[in-house]
Amino acid sequence: MSIEIKVPVLPESVADATIATWHVQPGEQVSRDQNLVDIETDKVVLEVVAPEDGSISEFLFQEGDTVLGEQVIAKFIAGAAAAAATATEAPKADAAPAAAPAATDESNDALSPSVRRLIAEHNLDASKIKGTGVGGRVTKEDVDAFIKSAPAKATAPAAAPVAPLAGRTEKRVPMSRLRKTIATRLLEAKNSTAMLTTFNEVNMKPIMDIRKQYQDIFEKRHGIRLGFMSFYIKAVTEALKRFPEVNASIDGDDIVYHNYFDISIAVSTPRGLVTPVLRDTDTMNLAEIEKAVRELAIKGRDGKLSVADMTGGNFTVTNGGVFGSLMSTPILNLPQSAILGMHAIKDRPMAVNGQVEILPMMYLALSYDHRIVDGRESVGFLVAIKDFLEDPTRLLLDL
Repeated sequence: MSIEIKVPVLPESVADATIATWHVQPGEQVSRDQNLVDIETDKVVLEVVAPEDGSISEFLFQEGDTVLGEQVIAKFIAGAAAAAATATEAPKADAAPAAAPAATDESNDALSPSVRRLIAEHNLDASKIKGTGVGGRVTKEDVDAFIKSAPAKATAPAAAPVAPLAGRTEKRVPMSRLRKTIATRLLEAKNSTAMLTTFNEVNMKPIMDIRKQYQDIFEKRHGIRLGFMSFYIKAVTEALKRFPEVNASIDGDDIVYHNYFDISIAVSTPRGLVTPVLRDTDTMNLAEIEKAVRELAIKGRDGKLSVADMTGGNFTVTNGGVFGSLMSTPILNLPQSAILGMHAIKDRPMAVNGQVEILPMMYLALSYDHRIVDGRESVGFLVAIKDFLEDPTRLLLDL
């Protein structure tokens, strides 16, 4: 039985998508729910799985091709018929070995983008690679096998004139859709807003003392470690309550004040920087925040974030300190009006009551859109966060 493999229904804000990676080859036997292909949109990566046990009989689109929602991208043969068809076709391929080279030559003109990239990176001659795909098509596995076998065959390297730039190579890789979207949004934020950044510093010793004192009890009770992020999110939420201008956005000629608290968390993933959203943080305790942040971080690392996870958010928190950043000026996450950057915690000599003490200090950076947030609100908002972090008791007493 033949089944059409289609692109999933795309979100309303996503016009099209790109075939990122085919995980199977035509004729390869797969099991039900096995991932067949990754489809990349501007926001997330969608997985298309096998509807039944069987095999793909034909690709209608290759890696790098642009597709639309619910478009048919492959033909799938369900059940044992797929294996039987493959077995019946095998003797025919053996019976006509002379036709294989011609098919390979033709397929070289239609290599998939991933195969072309691999061949270019290793400076290979595609005509010398024997294809094992449908019609003699060269697959990534063929290129990998050719690369592995090449050193063994090249017993005596051919003498060649040494170029002036020998050993200095370049690698050219197309930008992913997510990376292109990030670049576009960052440029838009720089060019369409009146963005300024204000700085402050915070003494992290009180929070570090709390973590040291209650870490074991907290982990035993809630099943998760007590980190810094829950304190940051809690302090930001309370500060947003006091400064509604920071929890607002511009829509045309209107200012939209949000009466809820959805905070975006900047997460670095292999595909790029994404900002999944923690919703209603004013109703969450520290343990719930820690669990939600961990879940979003794992989903981001594994490429499992959904469009719903990425949609919305009134304010963004980014922590460059985990990579060692001492100070930075974060860029706004449109249409939000502000973003808070945290940085590395470093021991520094500080003056306390006329005495020099070594304290764990961290710089805070608040970038904001001056069209909606004035200097008074931006500085007051950052000072409020500083006060909450330096005296966490204020969070409990609502001071």
